[in-house]
Amino acid sequence: MLFIPWRYIADWKCVACGLCCKTYSVVLSFPEWLSIVKNFGVDKTVSGLDKFFMRRGNDGSCVFLRQFSNNMCLCGIQQMKPKACKLWPFKISTKPKFGHGNEAVYSYAGNKLYIYADSTCRGLRYGRPSWEFTDYTLKELVEIALGLRNNQSITTASISFPQSCVSSRIFNARNLLVSHYGSI
Repeated sequence: MLFIPWRYIADWKCVACGLCCKTYSVVLSFPEWLSIVKNFGVDKTVSGLDKFFMRRGNDGSCVFLRQFSNNMCLCGIQQMKPKACKLWPFKISTKPKFGHGNEAVYSYAGNKLYIYADSTCRGLRYGRPSWEFTDYTLKELVEIALGLRNNQSITTASISFPQSCVSSRIFNARNLLVSHYGSI
């Protein structure tokens, strides 16, 4: 894994490829673990010596990963997605863990934070950071990391549908998942 300082990233958008859900083990905080166990059962998690993890299926993917016929992958527990999943591919810390401190430093409300991105993510676009990435995307990620917000708006996959699929009714993604998988 190679971590890139945020100043080398022009932009990032989740492309819903599922690589993160297929490749990485997700460490859960105790409240995240408790919420998942209460809603889905203890069998959806695994406990280690001093950590809780999301269970992985036979194919190595997160048990909550939902893959559609068009190769789009979505989280089956979007509303209670763990913080680690919300932040991926970014790592945010108070110290320059992966070097290049000058390129990784990000100021937020008087705090110095260091932001890096996992270079394996397919949604990264390299270059000079755009103002949208700097002012909106990173800000949302930092606020999630600091616990100042829970909901994602910019930092999650954007689902678009052909105009013919959109009617005057509001499309409910939960209904799509239920109709495709029977339950979520």
